[in-house]
Amino acid sequence: MTRVAAVDCGTNTIRLLVADIVRDGPDGAVRLRPLHRSSSIVRLGQGVDRTGRFDAEALERTLAVVREYAATCTALQVPLDAAHARFVATSATRDAENRDEFVAGVHDALGILPEVVTGQEEARLSFAGSLLGAGGGAVAGDEDGEAAGGGALSSPRLVVDLGGGSTELVLGVAAPQSAYSMNTGSVRITERHLADGVTPAADAAARAEVRALLDRAADAVDLGAAARLVGLAGTISTVTAHALGLESFDREAIDGAELSVERVLAACDAIVHSTAAQRESWGYLLPGRRDVIAAGALVWSEVVARVVADTTAAGHPLTMTVTSLSDILDGIAVSLAPAGEAA
Repeated sequence: MTRVAAVDCGTNTIRLLVADIVRDGPDGAVRLRPLHRSSSIVRLGQGVDRTGRFDAEALERTLAVVREYAATCTALQVPLDAAHARFVATSATRDAENRDEFVAGVHDALGILPEVVTGQEEARLSFAGSLLGAGGGAVAGDEDGEAAGGGALSSPRLVVDLGGGSTELVLGVAAPQSAYSMNTGSVRITERHLADGVTPAADAAARAEVRALLDRAADAVDLGAAARLVGLAGTISTVTAHALGLESFDREAIDGAELSVERVLAACDAIVHSTAAQRESWGYLLPGRRDVIAAGALVWSEVVARVVADTTAAGHPLTMTVTSLSDILDGIAVSLAPAGEAA
C-alpha cells in the first residue's frame, strides 16, 4: 500500500486528494482508497485570458490554499516528494507569462515542483480518472475503494473534462485513442463574452466561438464514434444536480448519473438564462462558481449538441450522457502507483 497526494490546480478551482493505492479484490486491480478530499475555488486564472499574467491577488489566494494542503499532507503522513505527491497545473498556468512565480511559490509551500502539463497530458489524466468511478465503465468501487480497471469496456467513450480555461475531449475504450484540448471553458467564456450578462448578442458570440473550436476538435477526435458520453468536473456536476432537482450537492446521486440528452440540454438552458437570485438559491452551486456557471453550461450544451449531431450522422444517435465525479484528480493520484501497479 502506498499513500499519495494529488493536487489538481485549474483555472477556477484547486483540489487535493489524499489516498492509499492498493491492489486487492478478485480482479487484482489497482484501487484508490480515498482518505481526504478538499476543493477550493481560488480563480487562479482571473484575467489571464486578457493580460497573459497571473493576478497578484489570485496568486496569493491560490498559494494560501497550497500551504493548507501541505499541512494536511503532513498530518496524514504523506511524504512530500515526487514519488508520493504530484501537483498538476493546467490551462491558466500554461497561458501565464509569470508562471515561474507560481512554480516557485508552490515549491516553497509544498516541497515539490508543480507540473505545468500540456492539454494532451491533461486529457490523458482525465480519461484515466474517469475509469475509476461509478460512471467510468470500469468495476465500480464501494466505500472502501474505487476500481481502476477490470470492467468490460468494448465501445468507444468520449470523455469531456470541462474546466475554467480549457475543455478536453478524449476518445477511447480502455485507454485514450485520440484527444484534443479546446482553449475554452467557464471562466474564459465568461470573461470574453458574458461578463455583463447573457444578452442575445453575447450568447450568439459565445456559441459561435465554441462551435468553431468544436470544428477543430472534430478534425482530431471522431466525435461521431462515441457510444458513450462521459462528463467530468464542476460545471457538468452542477448541470447534473440541476437536472436531478437536487437541493444540495449529493455525491452518490451525481456520480454515475445517466441523463437523457433532452434533460441535459434543458438544464443547461435553464442555467444559462438563470437570474442571480436563482443561482444563489441552488444549494449545490458554490458561490465561487455562480458567476461562471452560465458560461460553463453553454459550453456543455454545445458539446452535447455537437456529439448528438455527429453520432446521428454516423447512424447511432447518442441519447444519454453520464456524469463521473472521478476525474483528473483521481487520474493524478493513480499515476503515482509504484512501477508495475499503475492502472
